[in-house]
Amino acid sequence: METLLTGLGFSFFLYFFISFGISLSFSPVDNYLVNSGAFLDSTVHNRRFVSDSSGSTHTHLSSPQSFSLCAGTLLPSLPPIYHTARVFKAPSKYVFDVKDPGTHMVRLHFHRFSSPSLNLVDSRFHVLVNGLVALTNFSGGNSLGPRVIEYLLCVHSEKLEIAFVPDGESNFAFVNAIEVISAPRDLIPETAQSLIGDKVEYFEGLNLQAFEVVHRVTVGGAKVTPFNDSLWRTWLPDDDYLKLSEGSTRVYFSGKIKYQEGGASREVGPDNVYDSARLIESKNASIPNVNLSWEFPVIEDYKYLVRLHFCDIASVSLGLLFFNVYVNGHLAYKDLDPSAVTNYLLASPFYLDFVVDADRSGIVSVAVGPSSKSMTYAVDAILNGVEIMKMNNLVGSFDGKLPAELVLKGSPRRSVDFLLPLIALVCLLLSLSVFMRRRMDKVDSVPWSKLPMDVPETNPKQGKQQLSSKV
Repeated sequence: METLLTGLGFSFFLYFFISFGISLSFSPVDNYLVNSGAFLDSTVHNRRFVSDSSGSTHTHLSSPQSFSLCAGTLLPSLPPIYHTARVFKAPSKYVFDVKDPGTHMVRLHFHRFSSPSLNLVDSRFHVLVNGLVALTNFSGGNSLGPRVIEYLLCVHSEKLEIAFVPDGESNFAFVNAIEVISAPRDLIPETAQSLIGDKVEYFEGLNLQAFEVVHRVTVGGAKVTPFNDSLWRTWLPDDDYLKLSEGSTRVYFSGKIKYQEGGASREVGPDNVYDSARLIESKNASIPNVNLSWEFPVIEDYKYLVRLHFCDIASVSLGLLFFNVYVNGHLAYKDLDPSAVTNYLLASPFYLDFVVDADRSGIVSVAVGPSSKSMTYAVDAILNGVEIMKMNNLVGSFDGKLPAELVLKGSPRRSVDFLLPLIALVCLLLSLSVFMRRRMDKVDSVPWSKLPMDVPETNPKQGKQQLSSKV
């Protein structure tokens, strides 16, 4: 088993042998934009969110007790989808027809506004997406502004369901808007690399997994809004995550990003991510002995997909950039050569995928730095973007250790409160059972009856062997 990925042997992992057409705009087959609780459609970033009261033939809302709620104060700075909400007083679900099986993006929009009749801050509920536990004991987020939570999951059924289950303590759930979009085929590939310490193994079936997008950042550049992304994503600046930047430089590129067939398409990463970067550059006869590093907060006991985006927009010539890539402090790729990966084309993007385990530190770290092949008077490391995606655990949950069946039956908190005393009772009964058994064994060992006088003599070794043979 190889401990490092080197040279062109890893180039197939960079997805340059997968052929997909590149288009300037992406038109998903399944494209459901729901304006929950609204009576009229709303337009956001040139996209029309349809009222869930319109009775669409491809979207069905099943709710025994729900109503529309309008914000008491309308903020002009917020998109209109955050002015209304659908409130659920009982378990409810949206059902979407799936015409294009495969990876789908699901975005849930929440904004905790208040109205004269109800304050959404008081909500507490659980959300399931196609049978996976997405959120438990959720209240719409902690921030005052809107919150968007994105999931990517493989769907091969004819329907996709999103369920909202109110918690018993608050008695209601809500949502402001929902997006269900079929993703391009190259967004999630079939394989990745699994990092276990310093060892690297293949991770098969990546495209069959489900993910929650935790962090999506553009390195060195400004915020990228959904209007400037063909998949309507938001990329935040990396400043809050950057830890070691000594000796680094920001770079901006005004030329054309050269997407190649089979490489990182515009749907994998937009121009505004690849035309900026942070880099380490040798400006004299010595190579800087520094790394650029970022730290991203995560939740332990989950696996995460770490996607690193690269595009050499800084080198003056081909074949000058070599650097190392580190994930969680381990060398994940040695002597990465962007020129070789991109078939010797500058400003051509690609990405690397790694699957890692989150430990007790609650941090996933990423770093790039010079390698033994780095050159003087040249760029010695570069990074353009980072995505961190949580993978569901063994019970099919992104939020907790209880499966969907228990979540649907009631509050996970109440389930835990019920399970803990039950487990304690079982342990107590087992302890009593062991104690009573020992007492019975001790009683049985006392010779209450008179031993027979004609007991034959037995060889101790022979007796022991006979006993063993019976056992």
